[in-house]
Amino acid sequence: MNRRNNFFLVMGIFVSAFLLAAPYIVPFFLNTFWVNILTEILIWSVFAASINLLFGYTGLLSFGQALFFGMGAYGVAFGLSVFGMSFWPAFLLGVATATVTAAITGIFAVRLTWSYFTIITVVFSLIFYLFAVGRKDITNGDDGMAFQIPPVFKIGNWQPSLLDITFQYYFVLAIVAAIYLLLWIVMRSPLGYAFIAVRENDKRASLIGISPYRVRYYSFLLSGTLAGIAGVLFALFSRYTTAQYMFWTVSGEGVVWVVVGGTGTLFGPALGTALLIILREELSVHWEHFLILVGIIVIITVTFEPSGLMGMLNRWSTRRRRVPAEAKLSSTTRRIAGS
Repeated sequence: MNRRNNFFLVMGIFVSAFLLAAPYIVPFFLNTFWVNILTEILIWSVFAASINLLFGYTGLLSFGQALFFGMGAYGVAFGLSVFGMSFWPAFLLGVATATVTAAITGIFAVRLTWSYFTIITVVFSLIFYLFAVGRKDITNGDDGMAFQIPPVFKIGNWQPSLLDITFQYYFVLAIVAAIYLLLWIVMRSPLGYAFIAVRENDKRASLIGISPYRVRYYSFLLSGTLAGIAGVLFALFSRYTTAQYMFWTVSGEGVVWVVVGGTGTLFGPALGTALLIILREELSVHWEHFLILVGIIVIITVTFEPSGLMGMLNRWSTRRRRVPAEAKLSSTTRRIAGS
C-alpha cells in the first residue's frame, strides 16, 4: 500500500508543479494557445466531475448536466450584459441560477432510477434547450450572447481581468482546485459514504436509516451546482454563451470523458477530459472525422478497461508493488531451501 500511495503522491506532486508553472513553461515548448487549452481542460474537468458525482459515486447516469451548464452560462451572461452587475455578483448569479434549476428538476428526477432517470434528465435538458432556441428575444437562441467582462476585483490601481491569459489561467486553476478539494472532503464524509451505499444497494442502505431519495437529491443538487460553475467559467472564458450549451450532446461528451478517465474516482474525469481534448485539438486540424478515433477509444475502454485510465494506473502501481514482494519471497524461499 505504501508503494502505491507513494506512486500517486509523486504523480500528484508532478502534476501540481506542472499546473502551477504551465503559463511560463508551455510557451517555451509550444505556444500561448496551449495555455488556453489547459484552461479549457480545467473547466471541462469540473463538468466531468459533476457527471462522475452522479454516475460514479451515486449510480445515476445523467445526460442532462448540459442544462445546468447552460443555465450557469446564461446566468452570468445576463448578470453582466443585461443587469449590468460587477464580476462577482454576476458570477454568483450564474451559480445560483444553475443550483435553483437543479433543486427544482431534482425533485422529480431522483424519484426515478436506471434508464428512467437518464431519460427524464434528457427530457429536462431538451425542454430548456427548445425554450432557449425558441425565445430569441430573451436568449438570442443559437446566435448566442456576447458580453464584456469587468475586472475581477480592484486593489488601488491594480484591476486584474480575465482578458489577461495568465491571470485567467490561475483564476480558473484556483477555483477548480477548490472544487476538487471540496469533492475530496465530501467523499470522505458521511454523506460521501451514503452516496456509495445507495449506489451499491439502496434497499440495504434504507435498512440502516439512509434515505435513498434524499441522498440522491443531495447528489443531484451538488452535481448541478458543479456543472453550473463549469458553465459560468466557460462563459467567462469564451466571453459568449449560446443555447447549444444546453443540448444533451454536451452531456454525452462529458459522459465519455468520465468513462475513459475512470468512474467513481476523484481525478479520473480530469484525466479523461485532458486526454480527449488534447486529441481533439491535435487531430481536428489534420482529420475531419477525428471523432471516429474517440469512439474507438471508448469502445476499447469499455471492453478491456471498464475502470478507465485511473483503474489502469491503479493496477499498474499494484503490479509494481507485487514484483519486489514476490522477488523478496522467492529469495527467502531459496535461502530456506539451501539451509
